[in-house]
Amino acid sequence: MSIAESLIQLLEEQALAQQFSRVRKLWLEIGPLASVDVPSLQFCFEAVSRHTLAEAAVLEIIEVPGLAWCLGCEARVDIHQRFDACPKCGSYRLQVIQGDELRVKELEVD
Repeated sequence: MSIAESLIQLLEEQALAQQFSRVRKLWLEIGPLASVDVPSLQFCFEAVSRHTLAEAAVLEIIEVPGLAWCLGCEARVDIHQRFDACPKCGSYRLQVIQGDELRVKELEVD
C-alpha cells in the first residue's frame, strides 16, 4: 500500500512541476529482486488512485530480469532471487547488476 501511495504522491508532485492534470497510463519497471508483489501493487494502486489525478489510470508493469556478476567465474548470470548461487560455478559471491529496480519508466498524461 505504501508503494502505491508513494506513486500517487510522486505523480501529484510531477503534475505541479510539469503542469498536467491527469494520468492516463503509467509504466513501471520492476525487477524480481525489488521484493514487490505485483498483483498486490496493482490492487493497491487502483484503491489509492480513486479521486486523484490517476483515477482510472492504467498501470503497466515492465518486468526487468535479474542479472548479476559472478566474482567466482567472472560471468554475467541470470538470477531470480537474492542469494541465488551462480548457475555456472555454484559460487554465492554475486554482485547484482540489474533486477532490483522499481521505477517509473513513462507516463501518458493530459
